[in-house]
Amino acid sequence: MHFHREKLVPLGGPDGGNGGKGGDVILRGNAQLWTLLHLKYRKHVIASPGKPGEEQNRTGADGKDEILEVPLGTVARRAETGEIICEINADGEEFVLTPGGRGGKGNAHFATATNQAPTYAQPGEPGREEWIVLELKLLADVGLVGFPNAGKSTLLSAVTAAKPKIADYPFTTLTPQLGVVAYRDGRSFVMADIPGIIEGAAEGRGLGIRFLRHIERNSLLLFVIPADSKDIAAEYQILLKELEKYNPELLDKKRLLAVSKADLLDEELTEALAAELPADVESVFISAITGQGITQLKDLIWKRLH
Repeated sequence: MHFHREKLVPLGGPDGGNGGKGGDVILRGNAQLWTLLHLKYRKHVIASPGKPGEEQNRTGADGKDEILEVPLGTVARRAETGEIICEINADGEEFVLTPGGRGGKGNAHFATATNQAPTYAQPGEPGREEWIVLELKLLADVGLVGFPNAGKSTLLSAVTAAKPKIADYPFTTLTPQLGVVAYRDGRSFVMADIPGIIEGAAEGRGLGIRFLRHIERNSLLLFVIPADSKDIAAEYQILLKELEKYNPELLDKKRLLAVSKADLLDEELTEALAAELPADVESVFISAITGQGITQLKDLIWKRLH
């Protein structure tokens, strides 16, 4: 609130300017980022407040926006309700996560013919405070789905330059791994190795529930079941059931079945197993060690993706 005063103008009119708007907290997609690690220890993100209005109808400066760069596939949720606020899926895409408060109006704004000297100004909106959870869902063309120790990591290391941890025991993979698969004529697609799912994963057993969300973003699901499994068709159905319990929409995705460790089989065993495979999904026998079926698998994946 301010009134104009200068020499020879002892009773000037109101000239209080409006306050500036508070800064926004903005999410911006960045294709060069792959994790949210840079935000791990940044618990509080505070945009600066707007400046107050000044005399001579000068508007206060707006507060500086706080821009958080995040990888593609980032989902923002309200901490209390779990409600999804936004998903960032494109490079450079921006979303105002928490808007700054509007600046108040100065007393000059309230001057009228009947009230030419208002002695009040409007206060600015208070700052908004909220807890928001950011989570990352991997964006990949192909997601590897299977039980622990099915050979998913070995396959990923064989067809990409990714170097996942590989060992002969369950739950070797504790974090999702991404790799780029080179295809013909310089083309490529992205493959994600997701930690093994166990029966009951959708209810929280094992590690599966923590990583099932990554499967939601894959265009195609590649089920990997080893050739030395007791019953390939039964294992495939268990995996399907876990996906359905977690999110029924996952069953609408394109699917392929790769029978890994095929180097353990002779021709007769391969034919016998092929007859028992599920009829509702295309399948291929592969060996990441010898390279058997890998080219055929890439062709199948490319065909289904396009």
